[in-house]
Amino acid sequence: MQAVFDATADVLQFMAVLFVFLLGLGVLAVIVLYIVDRTQHRHAVRRNYPVIGRFRYWFEHLGEFFRQYFFANDREELPFNRAQRSWAYRAAKNLDNTSAFGSTRDIRREGAVIFLNCAFPKLDEEAEPIAALTIGPHARHPYTTDKFFHVSGMSYGALSAPAVRALSMGARKAGIWLNTGEGGLAPWHLEGGCDIVFQIGTAKFGVRDELGRLDDEKLAAIAAHDQVRMFELKLAQGAKPGKGGILPKAKITEEIAKIRAVSRERDAISPNRHPEVSSCDELLDLIGHIREVTGKPCGCKIVVGQTDFLDDLCLAIHRRGTEHAPDFLTVDSGDGGTGAAPMTLMDDVGLPLSEALPMVVDKLDEYGLRKRVRVCASGKRVNPVDVAWALCAGADIVLAGRGFMFALGCIQAMQCNKNTCPTGVTTHDPRLQRGLVPSDKAERVAWYARNMIKEVETIAHSCGVARPRLMTRDHARVVIDNNRSVLLSEMWPPAETRPEYTGSGAP
Repeated sequence: MQAVFDATADVLQFMAVLFVFLLGLGVLAVIVLYIVDRTQHRHAVRRNYPVIGRFRYWFEHLGEFFRQYFFANDREELPFNRAQRSWAYRAAKNLDNTSAFGSTRDIRREGAVIFLNCAFPKLDEEAEPIAALTIGPHARHPYTTDKFFHVSGMSYGALSAPAVRALSMGARKAGIWLNTGEGGLAPWHLEGGCDIVFQIGTAKFGVRDELGRLDDEKLAAIAAHDQVRMFELKLAQGAKPGKGGILPKAKITEEIAKIRAVSRERDAISPNRHPEVSSCDELLDLIGHIREVTGKPCGCKIVVGQTDFLDDLCLAIHRRGTEHAPDFLTVDSGDGGTGAAPMTLMDDVGLPLSEALPMVVDKLDEYGLRKRVRVCASGKRVNPVDVAWALCAGADIVLAGRGFMFALGCIQAMQCNKNTCPTGVTTHDPRLQRGLVPSDKAERVAWYARNMIKEVETIAHSCGVARPRLMTRDHARVVIDNNRSVLLSEMWPPAETRPEYTGSGAP
């Protein structure tokens, strides 16, 4: 017994010595920090309030997370509020998405969309399957899809390998396509067996030569993959129109550097535009060249700003013939998302989809090109209301990026550009990637897509149409001011009702 008491006394004595040592170390650290803060010149708060002033930065960092979980109401947050994220999470898990006791959405808020139910909605047995849509009739290998909802462009580099693997497998299960983003084609894109849209950014990652020019041999090699069904030439993206892609060097692994043919020693910055494209004619030249080399449909991704471009493009197409038109236009919203972008461009440049999409559709109608050029809508399309509105406005296809990130487990931590994503979606840190299990998240990706399509079909049937693409601008109203709403068709009347319309397909 005495031995036990002696051993206990020794442990307590050791713990007391350790406590005194750690306390002394802490006091010494505080003294050092006090001296450093008091004598430095860069931070006024720390100079006036040594040591204590440092807590300001910690609280500022924690504020992002506390606001999300404790202080913000369900429909207050940006870029996506809790209600929007909750629907995406539940859809991805295939859980019941019904709610009780009334909506928390303010349907009189300016800009709110209200779909117009009819007196005699479609019965389930009256519903029609989604009609197949063919893109690129003049390509040697046109592409046909029977889905209206697909995965938007997100590159390997911006996303982690497990995230891309899960998207590829999930897209295959749901029968939808996966856009590679501008980072080139990685093995993870092909792993799941889904249809792929290969995006060519301004730096031409994956299909560039040593001088950064388009390499036809590499382009043909990409097209040789049966899974690669179309090519998308990216002119701009919503978060940074007028600025090329940005991949911080912290996120450039050896594999990513090899795929993109870039250095790991500096950020990978893409040019602001394709150097060889400075006019609509040169744009059509490049699209035609890609279509000829690959034999597959080719379109382009735009953000609408100065609208003269749309007229110039349509006129250039008519001068050459409609077979030279882009096979599709992806219209990205000025409030689109990305891993890294200058705040000035993210906040203040580019038209939102609510204005850009009807404008593009109407311009194609005006020039008689609407059936030739398919329209894809992208930018904050994460809930059924967003997708259904885009179909009403005239889109053929709707694309989502961040919605599928939510399906992968994204918690909107706003750390996509820092390689510190806590859910493994946008980081290349193996420790953090471990939390994302591709086989599990692939199921969630597939269920998110399936449930999105199902919910949009529910809206369409309520409006009295047999399938979603039959919805028009007469099926939705938009709140404008003083609690008044107007038909979407009143805000954006059909081309043939406008004075400038000639009906000839060209002015």
